[in-house]
Amino acid sequence: MEILTTIFLVFLFLAIYFMSFFIILLFFNHKKVFYFPKPNKKYSISFLIPAYNEENSIEKTIEAIFASTYPIKEVIVINDSSKDNTKKIVRRIMKKYKKLKLINNKKNMGKANSLNKAIKEARGELIAVTDADSYPIKEAVERMVGFFNDSKTGAVTSSVFVRNKNSFFEKVQEIEYIMLAWTRKMLDFIHSVYVTNGPLSIYRKKIVREVGGFDPKSITEDIEITWNILSRGYKTHMSFSARVYTTAPSKLKKWWKQRVRWGVGGIETIFKYKKNFFRKGMFGFFIMPFVAFTIFMSVAAFILGIYLIYKDVAVALLTAGYSLSLQTTVFRLQNVNTHPTIMLIMVGILFIFSFLYSTYVFKVTKQTHIIKLSKIFNRLFYMLVYLTLYPLVWFDSIYRVIFEKKHKW
Repeated sequence: MEILTTIFLVFLFLAIYFMSFFIILLFFNHKKVFYFPKPNKKYSISFLIPAYNEENSIEKTIEAIFASTYPIKEVIVINDSSKDNTKKIVRRIMKKYKKLKLINNKKNMGKANSLNKAIKEARGELIAVTDADSYPIKEAVERMVGFFNDSKTGAVTSSVFVRNKNSFFEKVQEIEYIMLAWTRKMLDFIHSVYVTNGPLSIYRKKIVREVGGFDPKSITEDIEITWNILSRGYKTHMSFSARVYTTAPSKLKKWWKQRVRWGVGGIETIFKYKKNFFRKGMFGFFIMPFVAFTIFMSVAAFILGIYLIYKDVAVALLTAGYSLSLQTTVFRLQNVNTHPTIMLIMVGILFIFSFLYSTYVFKVTKQTHIIKLSKIFNRLFYMLVYLTLYPLVWFDSIYRVIFEKKHKW
């Protein structure tokens, strides 16, 4: 057996291993997925909304926050020198909401700097951060604050669902976001939530100040601050029942830019905290190796898959008789291997496991419209095409990390 084929089989085995790992986590924790602790005190919460050219969504985001069933001390919008009507809209609705405040940056400072500026003025014990195009359900905060009963908890994040589900591309991302949220909750059971998402996360202000706030040099400040918190021995959690709806990219170009930003930021964060590999508990011994290995396996498996496919096609073309002068056929049936190989069997097992697992997830999360027979193509496209081609994003991200000196948000 060729060495590359052996490596590919190892990758398939590891993929099945991790699939089994998450199934085992689910088996032992299925009753806790939607659980959230009740707060043992009244926490004061300051909501921070960084905004740059968000005139189309900022008002609805603010309304969603003030509709919260948990009392909000204040909502601070940081207008990062927007060129549209963001500032005008916020000032108008400040007349309706007395707890709404506005900070205007004279020049564009970026998201991290804007948040750090607002944190200095925030009066709440907890800091909630949400994107200006995200919409928390009214019970979201109430279902998150109880995790702060543990004084070692530094941050709690939410489950992100897609709000716009009109086009085929948006519907595919809907599947992706649900599975990402579910996986993040499974990792919560082993204290390994490694990103507190931008659409809605809550932080303990004291700890945010201790770690130095959000890093202005990082283009994924939500990932970086999570790793900063974890590296100092604090905990992060995820409340699956705290749902927030976000606007997914509707165009491929915007989606690509977003995902490459995530990729570049993730890789840079790995390098920033590389000294913590196999140190400092779950963060060093599991989270960092798991994230780094996931990226490596995704890229390597893609390269090997392309090579093996190319090799088989090339061999078939070169060995098939195609000389018309000799009146031979272009394709011979004996060239086709109709016997199932170990590789195909493992791929089949992984696909079946993944399909059944995702079906269960959509069922228990009450997203049953996704598992309707009429939607089968969406799921197959996500599993067979979307995930297969996603490593191309990693290639672009790796290229930018190596060859670009500065990365912009």
